[in-house]
Amino acid sequence: MRLNTYLNYGGNCEEAFRFYEQHLGGKITMLMRHEDAPGPNNFGPEWQKAVLYTSMSIGGTEIMANDVPPERFQPMRSVYLSLRLEGPEEAEKIHALLADGGEIFMPLQETFFAHRFSMLRDRFGTSWMILAEKPMQPTS
Repeated sequence: MRLNTYLNYGGNCEEAFRFYEQHLGGKITMLMRHEDAPGPNNFGPEWQKAVLYTSMSIGGTEIMANDVPPERFQPMRSVYLSLRLEGPEEAEKIHALLADGGEIFMPLQETFFAHRFSMLRDRFGTSWMILAEKPMQPTS
């Protein structure tokens, strides 16, 4: 059994995945637009370039996504993609990258469990937790 994350975007799926590929080290493994689908297509000409299905390998896992009509799209709520990073410098860099044009829910800061931790939604509508953990003491 495998568990994967599937994301919906409001027309900017390819832009988001290209951004994650370029800046987060992801690798798009499949991308199909509506115009690429075999057989009849019920979507109008404005949707032919929209993403029907895409997948990306990133951070040791796979995420999948597609575009949905903007009237059906809602940004992620109560769910986050969590990026565990090596240290404070990397966390600061990634936080700044994803926060640009997005919405910060918890500013990047040191916490009792992390050198850096933040929560935000990027400009594409994806919610992220940025985490550069502190070593935890074993419990007895």
